[in-house]
Amino acid sequence: MMKAILSNSPAPYGVDELEYLAVHCTRQEDAARKVERRVHKYEGALLLGTMIGHHFDAIITGHSDKGTWVRILTPPAEGRLMTRTGNVKAGQKIEVKLVLADVERGFIDFERM
Repeated sequence: MMKAILSNSPAPYGVDELEYLAVHCTRQEDAARKVERRVHKYEGALLLGTMIGHHFDAIITGHSDKGTWVRILTPPAEGRLMTRTGNVKAGQKIEVKLVLADVERGFIDFERM
């Protein structure tokens, strides 16, 4: 494109082709992010597998119909809070206990202390 512009030549791609390429690149990037998230989940579960029952300081990172999510910082990992949370807000600091680290599924579950 730059060569065409600099040499006053016609553009090598039309608008339709550029739109198709943009959509394709976005889909590929989304797929790569999904794989990256899964790998991080597996890594976290593998790292925490020997720490079942340990207590950690955590931060609430989100809440949805599927549950409340927390992040621990040492070691860095994110998982689902299995106990009722009451009124918690994103960013709130709590203490949690690790109750499950399933490497095959990439699940990490915590209980609130």
